[in-house]
Amino acid sequence: MNEPSRPTQTPIEISDLVAPQVQRGDMLTSRHLRSPRRRRLALPIFLFVITCVSTFWAGASNWQPLSVSDGINARRTVLRHWDQGLTYMGCVLAILLAHEMGHFLATVKYRIPASVPIFIPCPITPIGTMGAVIAMDGRSANRREIFDIGLAGPLAGLIVAIPILWIGVQKIDPQVKGYGNERYDCPVIVEWMGHWIHPGAPTLTEVRPTQINAYFMAGWVGLLITGLNMLPVSQLDGGHVIYALFGRRAHVIARTFIFIAILFAVFGNAIIWSPMIILVILLGTDHPPTANDFVELGFARKLIGYASLIIPVLCFPPYGITLDTF
Repeated sequence: MNEPSRPTQTPIEISDLVAPQVQRGDMLTSRHLRSPRRRRLALPIFLFVITCVSTFWAGASNWQPLSVSDGINARRTVLRHWDQGLTYMGCVLAILLAHEMGHFLATVKYRIPASVPIFIPCPITPIGTMGAVIAMDGRSANRREIFDIGLAGPLAGLIVAIPILWIGVQKIDPQVKGYGNERYDCPVIVEWMGHWIHPGAPTLTEVRPTQINAYFMAGWVGLLITGLNMLPVSQLDGGHVIYALFGRRAHVIARTFIFIAILFAVFGNAIIWSPMIILVILLGTDHPPTANDFVELGFARKLIGYASLIIPVLCFPPYGITLDTF
């Protein structure tokens, strides 16, 4: 039996921070077309190794990789903070890997061809990575399957991120004033943890570079990735979930969210998200149809799906990383 000449390649998510959507050709719907293809591992392994290096460097440089301008300073920085770099690298990659393996194992369960997780290094950013992505034959999944695949990643990532973040918040003393030009906006979960771990201390609405530790930074990145991917738009994980819950009505939700996001970016001093908003608009805000939109989710999935809509509210830091202006 011949396969379609140009199989669909649809990334599950723009994740972990950014990954473009690619769609080609025909829709695969038959179960017997879902035989796994031979996966090419050389590029994913290479990118994973580079991401290990870039995240190690981000942690070793106190999340200021561009502040080290020559080889001598780089060597001194690594020797001084190598343990911090290793801790951050291990924690943030564990979160990313858990997130992507949640997606990947769900595609294996439903026999939907998918790539292994592909990590995206970015050594010039404070977090050292732009996340990770897997590509799959997205339109060969039905409504229930796309729901499970979309939600499996964020839930798996949170299972790893929450305890790491808890350790990080324990190591922060909110009573001690932080210094530095960068401000890391804290999502709601961090504020709750701060009140629980440090009762009576000031609310952790933001942290400065001198307050950050490797566990906190990795957990913060984990929440950022989870919250970002659960936004109810297009091919993000949240887009999969709301399409499975609401069908084509999800298009109205996605367009409304984009409109609100634009207003927030322009009038709420959150221009940092402008590239992301532009990318989502260019890729399309509407979720494509599944192989079968009429499959019922069932009561349990609907309950979990509705509850998951609160995830971006709890995990997403609205202002991300901002710089003091003088």
